[in-house]
Amino acid sequence: MSLGLLVFCFAFASPLASGQELRQIKELDGVGIIEKLDEQVPLDLQFRDHTGKAQTIGAILGNGKATILTLNYADCPQLCNLQLTGLANSIKEIEETAGLDYQILTVSINPLETLEAASNFRQRYLDNYGRENADWKFLLGSEESIKKLASSVGFGYQFLPDENEFSHTAALILLTPEGKVARYLYGIEYAPKTLRLSLLETAAGEVRSTVDRILLYCFQYDASKGSYTLSIIRLTQVGGGLTLLLLGTFIFLQMRRNRPKIQQNAA
Repeated sequence: MSLGLLVFCFAFASPLASGQELRQIKELDGVGIIEKLDEQVPLDLQFRDHTGKAQTIGAILGNGKATILTLNYADCPQLCNLQLTGLANSIKEIEETAGLDYQILTVSINPLETLEAASNFRQRYLDNYGRENADWKFLLGSEESIKKLASSVGFGYQFLPDENEFSHTAALILLTPEGKVARYLYGIEYAPKTLRLSLLETAAGEVRSTVDRILLYCFQYDASKGSYTLSIIRLTQVGGGLTLLLLGTFIFLQMRRNRPKIQQNAA
């Protein structure tokens, strides 16, 4: 159920709601996330980076990397800063580097955002991340392009003229290298383990180590909790396999150690 529908139901369940409450309900109408897993984002949408260079979404995503997509804006009074600071703190804790092993793409939902604001916004979080050779893309676009991208990933937001602000939620949207929606991570803080495993899974086969493969096998994604949980069945299977391997190795070494005695007795 979308947040808009929940608010709609609540309004009719509260006939005595005050004018202020009704106004707040109206401000939240359509705001939230409707998950669109496996949805293809439009690759022909045009945006500009923080330097003013025009790029399509397809050109940005066409490098074979998993992408973390966020929708924010520079003048957001609080939520955007909390979310992107939480993301920066999380990616500090994982060994892969943003821009090299995966990419982060922050698209402004404000079509009036300036290049200067976008550039300063970008530099703030790159400085927070503090890792050499890292990159974090910040894009500006027309209202039409922004709305089409947001709609394709189920991100609902609304401009509030009286406050001159945008009402929106906080979520990371993970895209496959082909530009399809693979995962949603909600909130303003992200467990590094959950984020890293999500990136590895989203990369569609680009798991680079045996440890990563075992972790992805032993942990299952729990959509209700928005995180990975330990799979007891899979852990038991892995543990049983390791036990058999160790037992087989022990028997082999014992047989090899006793072979000279057996040969001597036979002689």
